[in-house]
Amino acid sequence: MGYTWEIALTAVFVEGIIFIILSLTNVREAIFNAIPMNLKHAVSVGIGLFIAFIGLQNAKIVVDGATLVTMFSFKSSLADGSFQTVGITVLLAIIGILITAVLVVKNVKGNILWGIIITWVLGMICQAIGLYRPNPELGMFSVFPNFSAGFGIPDMSPTFFKLDFSKILSLDFLVVMFAFLFVDVFDTLGTLIGVASKADMLDKEGKLPRIKGALMADAVGTTAGAIFGTSTTTTFVESAAGVAEGGRTGLTAVVAAILFGLSLFLSPIFLAIPSFATAPALVVVGFLMLTSVTKVDFADFTEAIPCYIAIIAMPFMYSISEGISMGVISYVVINVLTGKAKEKKISTLMYVLAVLFVLKYILI
Repeated sequence: MGYTWEIALTAVFVEGIIFIILSLTNVREAIFNAIPMNLKHAVSVGIGLFIAFIGLQNAKIVVDGATLVTMFSFKSSLADGSFQTVGITVLLAIIGILITAVLVVKNVKGNILWGIIITWVLGMICQAIGLYRPNPELGMFSVFPNFSAGFGIPDMSPTFFKLDFSKILSLDFLVVMFAFLFVDVFDTLGTLIGVASKADMLDKEGKLPRIKGALMADAVGTTAGAIFGTSTTTTFVESAAGVAEGGRTGLTAVVAAILFGLSLFLSPIFLAIPSFATAPALVVVGFLMLTSVTKVDFADFTEAIPCYIAIIAMPFMYSISEGISMGVISYVVINVLTGKAKEKKISTLMYVLAVLFVLKYILI
């Protein structure tokens, strides 16, 4: 739209302020509680498929093709000489998935982390013997840490507080801001639903106890992130890896935050960890999220079909928020048209959300 990145950061900042207000007034909590229990489980499943798909893409196992997406061709990489760059990383990622899966089956403590480290070490060995050749143009970098860059916190001054409020009253700015707001609200809620569902933290009514703190932390993170100079800081689906490992309390998040702070000083090490080493973790965590599908009531088609739509929408439309949108719209429409809405006691907020989602597709 021709706007600068400073104006984009301002849009993120403004939607973060709105986020804080929505969290203080219980609007976001009400939206969370309005979503039916079966749909909550479906969101967890959809997120599982989505992050597994992302992992397969990061590992280059799934690539663009004549059929939209296809599997990476080892035959072609051997023929054109690219095996020692792309091909070997795909092979290492597949090996990493199998290693991580075995560790999960064996119930080894820290299985996902060990899977990343082992795959990374295998990558180092392959680079050392010349089987893997880094090629920055193809996005294939050295897997050995570059200590010559030194240790220390990178300079944030080029992006810190670079907000531009000059276009804040324009219609285009409002469109951009609401686009950010919509995706952020429902991506966050979707992730929170999925992770909380997998952690068995939801009560019998599908509510998450003490949810306000989580929502407020997310809202403040969004606002602070814009000030520091980054796009929307939001709840991340990779949190499911921590849940799968046994994390259940805020102490898990605090420890993760401390480690992130330390990683700023150790960036040469962490930047050397390749995507083919972390991709197996996403694929395996995707499986762990997928297990929530057993909690969906498939005997009731008015519940199962909206859940199915939400599940397939997330990976195919590449968005958690789109999956929630499709799930809510289909849930309301199917139950209304089949005369089940009154029996299900669908909340007024669900009807409002369905209308807003439809308007979003028309207006934004």
